[in-house]
Amino acid sequence: MITDIELKNKWFEFFESKGFKRIAGYSIIPENDPTVLFTTAGMHPLVPYLLGEPHPEGNKICDIQRCIRTTDIDEVGDNSHLTSFEMLGNWFLGECDKEKMIEYSYEFLTSPKYLNLPKERLATTVFAGDEVAPKDEVAYNAWKKCGIKDVFYLGKDNNWWALGGGVGPCGPDTEMFFDTGKPKCSENCSPACDCGKYVEIWNDVFMQYVVEKEGEKVKPLKKPNIDTGMGLERTVMVLNGLKSIYECGILKDVIDFISSKAEKRYDEDEKSTRSYRIIADHLRSSMFILGDERGVVPSNVGQGYILRRFIRRAVNCARNIGFDTKYFENIIDLFVDRHGEDYADIKRNREFIKSELNKEVEKFSKALEEGHKEFEKVILGIEKHKQFAALKGEVVPNIISGKACFRLYDTFGFPFELTKELALERGYQVDEEGYKKAFEEHQEKSRTASAGTFKGGLADTSMASAHLHTATHLLMAGLRKMFGNQVQQKGSNITPERLRLDFNVDHKLTQEELKELENFVNDAIKKAIPVTYEEMSISDAKKSGAVGVFENKYGEVVKVYTIGDVSKEICGGPHAKNTADLHHLKIVKEESSSAGIRRIKAILD
Repeated sequence: MITDIELKNKWFEFFESKGFKRIAGYSIIPENDPTVLFTTAGMHPLVPYLLGEPHPEGNKICDIQRCIRTTDIDEVGDNSHLTSFEMLGNWFLGECDKEKMIEYSYEFLTSPKYLNLPKERLATTVFAGDEVAPKDEVAYNAWKKCGIKDVFYLGKDNNWWALGGGVGPCGPDTEMFFDTGKPKCSENCSPACDCGKYVEIWNDVFMQYVVEKEGEKVKPLKKPNIDTGMGLERTVMVLNGLKSIYECGILKDVIDFISSKAEKRYDEDEKSTRSYRIIADHLRSSMFILGDERGVVPSNVGQGYILRRFIRRAVNCARNIGFDTKYFENIIDLFVDRHGEDYADIKRNREFIKSELNKEVEKFSKALEEGHKEFEKVILGIEKHKQFAALKGEVVPNIISGKACFRLYDTFGFPFELTKELALERGYQVDEEGYKKAFEEHQEKSRTASAGTFKGGLADTSMASAHLHTATHLLMAGLRKMFGNQVQQKGSNITPERLRLDFNVDHKLTQEELKELENFVNDAIKKAIPVTYEEMSISDAKKSGAVGVFENKYGEVVKVYTIGDVSKEICGGPHAKNTADLHHLKIVKEESSSAGIRRIKAILD
């Protein structure tokens, strides 16, 4: 068997031997990005470099990135879906040598020194071409040259990549699949089928084109790129011939631990199996989020809401299998012991992770009590309605509406299964179809809100966003001057219209303090200070006094942006060229973001 750790080591050994520089993974909380809640793919933090900005480590890089993806949260518990996973990636920046990348892909997959997969069990897909771009014959011929027999031409739905919204870099991709040996579902069976014969293990994206404005046709990209992604857990599953992603590595270790403490067996029934898996997946996702350097905690909005949902769903599943939530701490320790070697912030924040997790579990226990009270109010309301109806000779059925069931779930975190159980005990039924409809409507809104356009760091790369990005540097410099160097940026959200900045100050800023901060920034703007940057080693950046979180985020060489003697920060850009470009900053709101974290919203006018 090959373990996840061995696969990681092989990945770096292979690409470093080809001249790629290893870089550290980025935060799981996107910086300055209003378009997505979490880092959803390995390419996400690198978009500024895919758009042409030079990377400090050169034009050939590789990494392993932790990711959170919530679009398939309701599928978690089956054999292959996770909300948290690790993505292996490598990049050609500013060049697009398809033949070379396909040669590398083939070698890594089939070489006895690396994954040693028989080429007869591999299938690949390439772009079939349409009115937008031509058939990718280069990729097709490259795979045939390697000796791959099954190379399929597929359309845009399968083999085309673009930024969300359709504006920005785009291009064909080639995907690699493992043939499980299952019989074909039809004569036209291909990797586009959902029959289970083919399992995707790798994807090479060729960013050859760009759409500059909405509605326009593609044009050749001046600096094309190649972006690849291999899901760690899924590949380990395939390599070891396993049926479930939960039979691999640390996820299996956690499942085994739960089995030793739970009242119900892992394979007792489908509900129990899914509950085990959801606990393992959701607690790992919670560990990644709580342990991140940006300090997200459970709340009712944004990332905090998703974190809260993960924890509460894990509590519900623990209840399903008779597993005491006091053992959640043990599971966190298992995850930290495994992942802490790769992600230093997780190891550093071990006790914080467990403390915040326990607080949320306790809050949810109280919420369940409130949910019980609200459930009784729902029953009481129906009973009163029945009494009034009886006076008119009408009959009201003993049914709790789908909307009421969903409100109990959404507002009070009260599980639908629990509502159903209590209803049956009281002689009531529940409107399951109505609940599903309400849930689906909510789910669609959530997907729309968290769908990303992946323009890396900012909502876009416009001049307005770059200016607001520079303004966050000035705001942070002012905050540190006023309250001390312990003040750190805890997140930001920048669009062309405004900026939002989170930071750790333990009190609501007074009007006098806000005015002092605003004046500090505007004084720097009036001075027309040039904004410059230079590349240097982490060691030199520290010695220079640059502000930044150094662990587990940057490569050996970093960019340090300097604004005179006002600000010096490690950052990836883009920025204004001079503070005078910002004209004037106005703080429009100051509020609480979460415990110990304040939030400022500001505009440039």
